Amino acid sequence: MYFFFNKFFHRITEGSALSEPEPGRKMICNRVIAAMLAIALFCCQTMPACAEETAEEKKEDLQLYAQAAVLMDADSGRVLYGKNATDVMPMASTTKIMTCILALEYSNPDQIAEVSSYAASMPKVKLYVKQGERYRLEDLLYSLMLESHNDSAVVIAETVGGSVEEFASMMNQKARDIGCYDTYFITPNGLDAVVNDSGKIHSTTAQDLARIMAYCVTDSPAREQFLKITRTISYDFTDADGARSFHCNNHNAFLGMMKEALSGKTGFTNNAGYCYVGAVESEGRIFTVALLACGWPNNRTYKWSDMKKLVAYGMERYRYRDIYEEKTFRDIPVRNGIDGASGAPYSQADVGVKLENHGETEISCLLCEEDEVEVKTRIADVLQAPVAERTEIGSVSYYLNGTLVKRYPIVTAEAVEERTYGWICSYLLKIFLP
Repeated sequence: MYFFFNKFFHRITEGSALSEPEPGRKMICNRVIAAMLAIALFCCQTMPACAEETAEEKKEDLQLYAQAAVLMDADSGRVLYGKNATDVMPMASTTKIMTCILALEYSNPDQIAEVSSYAASMPKVKLYVKQGERYRLEDLLYSLMLESHNDSAVVIAETVGGSVEEFASMMNQKARDIGCYDTYFITPNGLDAVVNDSGKIHSTTAQDLARIMAYCVTDSPAREQFLKITRTISYDFTDADGARSFHCNNHNAFLGMMKEALSGKTGFTNNAGYCYVGAVESEGRIFTVALLACGWPNNRTYKWSDMKKLVAYGMERYRYRDIYEEKTFRDIPVRNGIDGASGAPYSQADVGVKLENHGETEISCLLCEEDEVEVKTRIADVLQAPVAERTEIGSVSYYLNGTLVKRYPIVTAEAVEERTYGWICSYLLKIFLP
């Protein structure tokens, strides 16, 4: 680069009738060259960053309406597509999937819940329960998930947790238990809320919300009950005393848009905008999708457009593949060890090793063509006696795009005793004093 600019300097000074450039002209040329060298240095320094940006831009842009979105493999929790995936945002009534799963896990569906004055004071959308009325808890769960009734959510929370505040603590603990550390619940219904002392708002991220849905439909002990409720199209019930009758319709329109639709929950508040969290199942694959701030009135259908794009993206690109590889290992020499075969002090001791995979011979991963799988084997070259049976001396690790997904230890198949001075003396005595 310097050679180029030096040559350029001489060319612009050559051809003059003067043997030396004029002082003013030479000063200008020097300044030009200094400026061009500075520009060249800047370009060289920024070239790697530009290359990284270009590589990142190769990821397909789905042109989503949602301000934050995630497509997740429910089985592994891996984010397959993300847009502002970890941005903390309000999530409206998608909150209710956590309310529902906690109620199913920590209470009896036949438990009778009594309505408090606070629960009866909740704003629309609501069942219009009245203080002192009694309801079967399972009936309120259908009200919660099909019609998204805010008063039903509070009745459930007070019944299961003792109070809204205690139930919110249960929600936050469950979120942490399943790996959602950027989620903060204040209400059981998702209404916009803030803690005055800390300024923390009722919020989550698209990644956390998709993970919560994945837990609900795959890992929760109450997943079958959750799916039954959220897939019900309509439901009728009465209060516990039979005085009032109610009819609920499921507002999750996506259930009728794709045969693969498994579950879902809509949400809207003025701050959160339209939100949605859903799950689909196809050919053994379960995808969860979370959409936050996906439009405001009158754009309530944007979430269905985004949902279809993300589901199609997952179904078209990702298939299960077995990445397991059979491994064989040579015996490992053991310094100062007793050879179990000959029992002679001059023989080289070796120990057999094996992969401790507990019978697993398959690692099934949801992969696309661009995914890179790497298998790394680490094993000791030599061991020092004594060596106990099942001593870990290495590992076989499977990485997906640089992230560890599975690790199997390599262990010794038997023990090797140490060749001590006392053992040698004992060996010689056996030879010479039979």
